[in-house]
Amino acid sequence: MKSMPFTLLYAAISALSFNVSADTVIHAGSVFTGTSDTLKHQVTIVVNGNKIEAIEEGFTPPSQGDTLIDLKHATVLPGLMDMHVHLSSQHGGPQTYLERFSLNEADYALRAANYAKITLDAGFTTVRNLGDSYHETVALRNAINKGYAVGPRIYTVGKSIATTGGHADPSNGMSHMIRPDVGPKQGVVNGEVEARAAVRSRYQDGADLIKITATGGVLSVAKSGQNPQFMTDELGAIVDTAKDYGMTVAVHAHGKEGMKRAVIAGVDSIEHGTYMDDEIRNLMKQHGTYYVPTILAGKFVADKAKIDGYFPALVQPKAAAIGPLIQSTFAKAHKSGVKIAFGTDSGVSAHGDNAQEFALMVEAGMSPADAILSATVNSADLLGISETLGSLEPGKLADMIAVKGNPLENIRLLESVAFVMKDGKIYKQ
Repeated sequence: MKSMPFTLLYAAISALSFNVSADTVIHAGSVFTGTSDTLKHQVTIVVNGNKIEAIEEGFTPPSQGDTLIDLKHATVLPGLMDMHVHLSSQHGGPQTYLERFSLNEADYALRAANYAKITLDAGFTTVRNLGDSYHETVALRNAINKGYAVGPRIYTVGKSIATTGGHADPSNGMSHMIRPDVGPKQGVVNGEVEARAAVRSRYQDGADLIKITATGGVLSVAKSGQNPQFMTDELGAIVDTAKDYGMTVAVHAHGKEGMKRAVIAGVDSIEHGTYMDDEIRNLMKQHGTYYVPTILAGKFVADKAKIDGYFPALVQPKAAAIGPLIQSTFAKAHKSGVKIAFGTDSGVSAHGDNAQEFALMVEAGMSPADAILSATVNSADLLGISETLGSLEPGKLADMIAVKGNPLENIRLLESVAFVMKDGKIYKQ
């Protein structure tokens, strides 16, 4: 066998090396980097592999072998983050309450995969999944990370933790003749020992963080939507154990007392927060607790509560009373300086509609820039991933989206995302 001539061998090696180091060059008409509340204009973003290599003024021409993406008539932003989704479900009326009797684990997993792709196409490259049924979002997260499923970067709690009869107790609403015996493994606890066991079980199942339901909820088949449902020793046990395992704690809460106990215990975020008052807002500021409003879910349930039969009899009055209040709660929290992270509770409302939350936030008094920062910089801070995500800066992961026009002038443009890149890979163009 003849050896390859040196010149041909050198050319082959050079071509191989060149292809390995080829960049993706994005010419952006405007960029919201997340490092300020204004736009930069006529910018070149250079992506190498899965990271941002450079952000340069002007339209730098690509080198030979580079891929050029022309977004000169668009605004590029960091990939959006939704801190409260439920990818396994989507509320569809009365039949939703029967699904737990008719669906299997595989049904939930396949449905979650579908909604994950829809969410990514909407421009949300990172989400917190705050409760599933069979840890299917743990499996989905792993599948996405390994590249054989498509969706956002998922941080999941697996199964939420509740108390017996509380919001997220999977046995609620069942006849005692068929009611399963649930405990910490299924996310139902009573007392400090079981609370610690439930956190450790979530860790064993592969969850990234913990979610507890500190008060009653709107959609659960139970009478109260706001009563406290965890004692202080239980909350303390959960927070302390979660910290031992490097996990943050998100807290579903509508009523004041449940929020107060949770914030004092040291949780990381309050979800919904409907009956938050000055005392709770001050406590949250003192403890650095994030607020995840989910205004869109409140609007959704308030509208559906007007339809006879859409919700069970126990649920309808809760939806009618609590749903309309969340936007005004958000307005007061923002005005008082509580830290805000973007979250929708999608799965109550439709997946893919996540960006409708932005207009509701702006309507309640938040600037468009701050609304975007809540879904980028602030959400990354809440997740503890600010070093790698949340803003467009050299060295960070290449998660970015683009919209046609200026979202600082029309926030609803974020409801029509034209370009999606996650981890340096283009998913929508």
